[in-house]
Amino acid sequence: MDGRLLVCATPIGNLSDVTGRVIDALRSADAIAAEDTRVTRKLLARYDLHTPLERYDEHTAVQRTPILLERIAAGEAVALVSDAGTPGISDPGSMLVDAALTEGLTVEVLPGPSAIITALVASGLPTTAFYFGGFLPRKDGAARKALAELKDLDATLIFYESPHRTAATLERMAEELPDRAGAMARELTKVHEEVVRGTLDEVADAVADRRLKGEVVLLAGPPVPHEAPDVDVEDIRTRIGVKLAEGVSMRDAVRLVAEETDLPRNLVYEAAHADRD
Repeated sequence: MDGRLLVCATPIGNLSDVTGRVIDALRSADAIAAEDTRVTRKLLARYDLHTPLERYDEHTAVQRTPILLERIAAGEAVALVSDAGTPGISDPGSMLVDAALTEGLTVEVLPGPSAIITALVASGLPTTAFYFGGFLPRKDGAARKALAELKDLDATLIFYESPHRTAATLERMAEELPDRAGAMARELTKVHEEVVRGTLDEVADAVADRRLKGEVVLLAGPPVPHEAPDVDVEDIRTRIGVKLAEGVSMRDAVRLVAEETDLPRNLVYEAAHADRD
């Protein structure tokens, strides 16, 4: 095999989901650059593959990239794998792919499992247009700003999230994207696969007190058009203020006031935050 970078999509859970083409590439490559060698060893053992395995993750990417480029330029075939799914999507593999393309080296992408597409289809949300935002910022203000910037995008929004931050992120999504359909997909293709569907409020409530495990994908449906009714902003603010003073969370206050006034939650939320800037 001539010198090239082989970008190999690997299973996101079920090891049987790997393609025959990827198995052939992993077997014939001179080396495998793996984001998590422990995970990749399980795949290699399953298919009796003995190709040398090297670590390539966020801690080693800067150092290892030029070394791997030299080897590819010299005629070696290097297979790149992430811990799950397609390399280059929210993982350090994108650095090696970009660098190889910049150097004019051959990059061959071998398609396969994708948590993004699997979660999108399983969610039941519209698939005509979708936006993948990777991981939202960890800080509350930055995460809310990112969501606010996407609120008018006519597409299903998709994000990765860690299990211990899922409840908080869903609560932010429910507040910043009111009245949206949503879903949480977890442990996709594994024994304990779970997809929770409903409004974002319902999904947030369903996981609020749970200790989740596994990889998580969060989704929000596109905005639902409403005829804009007359909104008494001052009345909304007053009602919200009363609820907050009673110790109710902002999300619940918006929900309660929406029920009281028979207004869409997004309009109640926007009225409550009209002077936030």
